[in-house]
Amino acid sequence: MLTRALTTLLFLAAVLPAAAQMKADVTFQPGNFGTMVSGAISGDEYFDHVLGARAGQEMFAELQVSDTNGNGVIYFNILPPGSDGVAIYNGSVDGNTARIILPEDGDYTIRVYLMGNDRDTGKTVGYNLDLSIQ
Repeated sequence: MLTRALTTLLFLAAVLPAAAQMKADVTFQPGNFGTMVSGAISGDEYFDHVLGARAGQEMFAELQVSDTNGNGVIYFNILPPGSDGVAIYNGSVDGNTARIILPEDGDYTIRVYLMGNDRDTGKTVGYNLDLSIQ
């Protein structure tokens, strides 16, 4: 019985698509309050940059395209600690530069993603994300 369950589990793992998410912690060099992170995403992938901060601090984030084989339509959202995907900043509505006062202590996620034709056709967009906390 255990063998059958294990076989079924392995089959499902092989058949189900892998999550298109990547994740990395953001760190600052000693004495600095900001950094630049770079990356690239394709199609429906997204990249989560995670940064710890305290309530009342100001987060600055600015996203710029570094290269693309498509239209370069890239955005970011800022998700508060414990979020299930609900953002406190939505780049597709508010633009690719954010300056917000953080409402609580914890790990904030800056989620970079594609929209439109670049997402739908699997294009790749390279980016630079300037981040700081003060």
